[in-house]
Amino acid sequence: MPYLNLCQFIGNIGANPEVRTFDNGNKIATTRIAVSERFTDRNNQPQERTEWIGLVFNGKLADIAENYIHKGSSVYVSGKWHNREWQDQSGNKRQSTELTVLTLQLLDKRGEQNATAQPAYQAPAPGYTPQPQYQQPAPPPQYAPQPQYQAPAPPPQPTYQPAPVPPAPQYQQPAPPPVNDPAYTQQMPGDLPF
Repeated sequence: MPYLNLCQFIGNIGANPEVRTFDNGNKIATTRIAVSERFTDRNNQPQERTEWIGLVFNGKLADIAENYIHKGSSVYVSGKWHNREWQDQSGNKRQSTELTVLTLQLLDKRGEQNATAQPAYQAPAPGYTPQPQYQQPAPPPQYAPQPQYQAPAPPPQPTYQPAPVPPAPQYQQPAPPPVNDPAYTQQMPGDLPF
């Protein structure tokens, strides 16, 4: 049976991302996203519930999160949901549930974010080699209108008349010899007369 671990959220960032850089140059950025849900309870009263989801950005996404995401930013994220266990400074065993972000799209209006921000980024899958980006071709040049082309009329077709067929030669098969012909009724040696 196939399995799928994919979650998608749209919400607002709750705090500026915390970025950690490792000795090998890799970066990880962490923050939280608030996802609100509005509904009407059974007493017909409007209600709002907010869920806080931990986000983890790796690699290039960590760079984008560091440079373009801040508290209050509206974003779309999708990725893998997982649980993580660790020990805190007191030695207590702790657990958290986080989303490892694979796709990020900034939803703020252009005036609300840095003008050079990239609107969307999707982390490449392991072993993926990026392909050159597609650029839309330039529109074709505009030309002055040309007179309409009219195809010449087709030449008249010759009429076909079949050549006369000569009559087939008449072949006549020779008639069989008469039955009472003595050449056919003569007895062969060893024949028994009946």
